[in-house]
Amino acid sequence: MSRTLAIAALAAALVAGLATDALAATKPRKPTKREVLYVGNNWEGTADVIDVKTYKRVLRLNIIPDKAERLREIMLNPVRQGYFLAIREAVGEGNDQYVDDMFSSPSGNYLYVSRPSFADVVAFDLKTKKIVWRVPVAGYRADHMAISPDGRKLVVSASTANVVHVIDTLRGKKVASFPSGDQPHENNFSRDGKYIFHASIGTVYTPTDDPALDASKGKRVFEVVDATTYKVIKQVDIGQRLEEAGYPDLSSAVRPMAIAPDENIFYFQISFLHGFVEYDLKQDRVLRVINLPISAEAQKLPREQYLLDSAHHGLAMNPEGTKLCVAGTMSDYAAIVRRSTMKVKIVAQGRKPYWATNSADGKYCFVSFSGDDAVSVISYKERRQVARIPVGDHPQRMRMGFLRRDAV
Repeated sequence: MSRTLAIAALAAALVAGLATDALAATKPRKPTKREVLYVGNNWEGTADVIDVKTYKRVLRLNIIPDKAERLREIMLNPVRQGYFLAIREAVGEGNDQYVDDMFSSPSGNYLYVSRPSFADVVAFDLKTKKIVWRVPVAGYRADHMAISPDGRKLVVSASTANVVHVIDTLRGKKVASFPSGDQPHENNFSRDGKYIFHASIGTVYTPTDDPALDASKGKRVFEVVDATTYKVIKQVDIGQRLEEAGYPDLSSAVRPMAIAPDENIFYFQISFLHGFVEYDLKQDRVLRVINLPISAEAQKLPREQYLLDSAHHGLAMNPEGTKLCVAGTMSDYAAIVRRSTMKVKIVAQGRKPYWATNSADGKYCFVSFSGDDAVSVISYKERRQVARIPVGDHPQRMRMGFLRRDAV
């Protein structure tokens, strides 16, 4: 009898254990990463990591832990020192530029950052907060970047060398480069990762800003680049296309761009223009120029006092392709523009808005107000500011990304 009871008890225990294992297997696992907004505080040399559900900062990362070492290298090289000081005065408004662009790896394990004054790209382990690789760029300044959809390729503009580097993010090595015009700037991958849309802006820190002296700005081109061979398959002078469309004396310098869902219609912000250009890639022609409001203060401002030739600098489009989010830099506002009618609504105001990017779900646009050390959260649907996030000194580029949950 006791043996029968023992066998029954063992069987019951086995059934209970299997049931427990089955319950554990079906129980949802806590995600290992979360979506966050990375904000680069250019003058401070930090990146703020913002929880996009609460709009609270969850981490502030020191982007220049190797500052002493980098400065020592720069001061020992007279040419590098000259460029370092010139970047401070001509580009950084008297400040060193420590953080320009950044992207996280899809896993949320790493953050890749371009550092203009140090002319390099570094990768941080987000758990240890330490640099795991560093890639110097050609020349003396690193600028805007883009990351491929799979996270394996990082492209970075080497401003003073007129080339764009391709970095293997796993190895931390330059694997290719492609040519640009003067002062390579903006980069975007196509959704399928097959192409890179690139633009150069020319020399933006000289006082030769009159349209009659436009040629002094150098070669400025918009390029379509094969993301496998890195061959430039299309190169366009947007200024020439503007003239052909009946818009003379406008700049060829493409600043931020927004790309429609069909990846055929592009919207370009160009130097000195309070608005943007609508361009058809397939037809290779400018469709129209959209002029946006100019503040009374900006109307009185000579072109020579525009911030690095930027009238507007920051442009995004919602995923449906129905609305644009615009940073009106010299007029101190952010606006939502309906694409069908080009009707404008100013939705936020502040000093020197400098970038625009979308939330991961596309419901919101984030605009950095670099002069206020703040980020505005704007609802595309409601066309209004719904939150304001304090951040570090002089926020510029912002990118959505991922962060490991065990990193904080």
